[in-house]
Amino acid sequence: MQNNTGVLVVGVDGARGMPRAVRWAAREAAQRHRGLRLVHATDELSLNYPHSLPVSDDVRAVARMRGQRLLRAARDAAREVAPDLHVEVELSHEAPAAVLLEEARSAALMVLGTPGLRPLGRVFGGSLSTALAAHAACPVALVRPHVAEDESPSEGPVVVGVDGSPSSEEAVALAFEEASWRDAPLVAVHTWDDAFVAAVFEQTHWTPDEDAVEARESEVLAERLAGWQEKYPDVVVRRMVTRGRPAVALLDLADAAQLLVVGSRGRGGFAGMLLGSTSQSVMSYALCPVIVARHRG
Repeated sequence: MQNNTGVLVVGVDGARGMPRAVRWAAREAAQRHRGLRLVHATDELSLNYPHSLPVSDDVRAVARMRGQRLLRAARDAAREVAPDLHVEVELSHEAPAAVLLEEARSAALMVLGTPGLRPLGRVFGGSLSTALAAHAACPVALVRPHVAEDESPSEGPVVVGVDGSPSSEEAVALAFEEASWRDAPLVAVHTWDDAFVAAVFEQTHWTPDEDAVEARESEVLAERLAGWQEKYPDVVVRRMVTRGRPAVALLDLADAAQLLVVGSRGRGGFAGMLLGSTSQSVMSYALCPVIVARHRG
């Protein structure tokens, strides 16, 4: 959380797992001596009934009452785990994406709840999560149940994906900070695409020296971590160089982690537009909380 002055902001909705996300955010805020801000947006423009104004007024009133009830429940959830924490609540009548993007401008971290696993597979958090992770000015955390109804894990390593892109650099910085705060080991994962290498060499009929490639990729990872290991000498770092898809390696490790940190876009992303495929995959499938760090350059 590299913003040293901002509060943690939670986007509050009616999802079943919302109290779990609020409790996670409250613990994080209390540990770091920050405030917590709970925000719910009713999106009243979408509730207009142009041919029946009384009905429109009734619907808006119900939406506001529901929002107030959700915010009270969220505040109660925060106080369960951090009774002395300073908690603000905000009920906005604007569209959720616009409200939360504005809140992110001064926040240290934006926290969103996401669905748990369902019988037919793991479910992506939704277009709002995607928009915020891609465009928010602060890191965005997505919190879902670790297993069944359990709270999010508080033990295990912090895992970070490293690929050398600008947003990956942000992720590395944030991951070291989180590991230091949590007194947790850090697993730094760098993956090279062996399928791509094989396809390129197939065109030339050359034989790739995979040992040499892996040695070079290990050097790249060491270079990306060197300065941060000096800044955080208390953090024990395990380096991993793997072959294949980055998301697969990260998700395998996430099952036993307390936090997974990724950049918003890897080296193949479209700057300013989309989340990278790795970020989208871990947001969809990781069991532990995920923080997406966006490059601000």
